Amino acid sequence: MAHFPFELTGSIGARTLGLIVLQQDETLEQDFRRLFGAQDVAVYVSRVPSGEDVTPDTLAAMEATLPAAAQLLPPAAPFDVVGYGCTSGTTMIGAEKVAELVCRGVGEVAVSDPLTAALAACSTLGLRSIGMVTPYIDSVSVPVRRAFEAAGIAVPRTVSFGEAGEARVARIDPASIRAAALEVGTSDDVDGVFLSCTNLRTLDVIAEVEEALGKPVLSSNQALAWHMARLSGAPVADDAPGKIFAI
Repeated sequence: MAHFPFELTGSIGARTLGLIVLQQDETLEQDFRRLFGAQDVAVYVSRVPSGEDVTPDTLAAMEATLPAAAQLLPPAAPFDVVGYGCTSGTTMIGAEKVAELVCRGVGEVAVSDPLTAALAACSTLGLRSIGMVTPYIDSVSVPVRRAFEAAGIAVPRTVSFGEAGEARVARIDPASIRAAALEVGTSDDVDGVFLSCTNLRTLDVIAEVEEALGKPVLSSNQALAWHMARLSGAPVADDAPGKIFAI
């Protein structure tokens, strides 16, 4: 067979994002497709093994497998930033450790996660207290709340759906998420709302809840996208929801 001559060109996209998604997560990857739809943004996804239920044990277990998951991202891609897509997993493992584990697999690169991103967004928005909505069982919800409090952000109002099963979390009706956000957000002692968990379908409720409350609303996926966009210079969609994208 004759070999036809060819020329090489550059990488796909002017900005390159890596995303490590939980095996059980059905939402984060879809949200990133909506938020980073520009043709000059390349998004590469790897999956990390995760339990069918969200518990402290299944979250902590990802520490052992995260480097291998990062290593499965294309080694020749010039990543501007890599995101680890688990809020509660970051809480259990620790944000600095997560960054170390990701870099162990993919090399030295900027790393983000939903907890770090949400804290940065709170700082940018000037939020000193938040109402929090989580889908988790108490043993997972409480550490997430404490992580915000440790960073100096009060969390006087928290509601949880009390659900451990990831498949059920991915199917929680956005109307239920909206109602929970309004429940915690109406209190005078909160400056904004955080919807925690990358598997919750939050994108379609953020703008509506912000309008109803007159307060900023953040979610794990939205905040992670915002933070990765800041770190990389990648453009986000014009209809990306939330006051955070207007800053």
